Amino acid sequence: MKGLKDIILLGDDRLYEVCEPLTKDDSTLIETIVVDLNNAMMEFREKYKAGRAIAAPQLGYMKRLIYMNIQGIATVFINPEIVFQSKEMMELWDDCMSLPNLLVKLKRHRTIQIRFFDQNWVPQELELTDDLSELLQHEYDHLDGILCTMRAINERSFKWKPTPQE
Repeated sequence: MKGLKDIILLGDDRLYEVCEPLTKDDSTLIETIVVDLNNAMMEFREKYKAGRAIAAPQLGYMKRLIYMNIQGIATVFINPEIVFQSKEMMELWDDCMSLPNLLVKLKRHRTIQIRFFDQNWVPQELELTDDLSELLQHEYDHLDGILCTMRAINERSFKWKPTPQE
């Protein structure tokens, strides 16, 4: 089982790769990925007091899958596709499990619509705004090999974030 120690960190070439889609034949792999992503996120939360979602490539699974867990409600996004992005943007400090002590100032679309398959391969579509929109855009970028550092507003858009006291 993978966990916090397996999260790929900034500088690893795999973070810049475009991920492959999953198929219905990957059901066993999907179950493994979801368990590992959940485990890694829960360990990350315990150490860093943050973490709402994680993308499969952050654990070295180069597949198009995002796992989100907010207030105990888990959502699995298989082969997600952003089908709408609002023109209205928001500026924020972004964080990432692959660079746990770094914040990056960037802009994201305030609203998105995302299509995906759930774990039963039922097509789903969600409209997300504000923090959830930002969250899914961040994780979606991981599937395309894009890091938040690549979206920084300028060269002064980086800030250190200390690890919380244990």
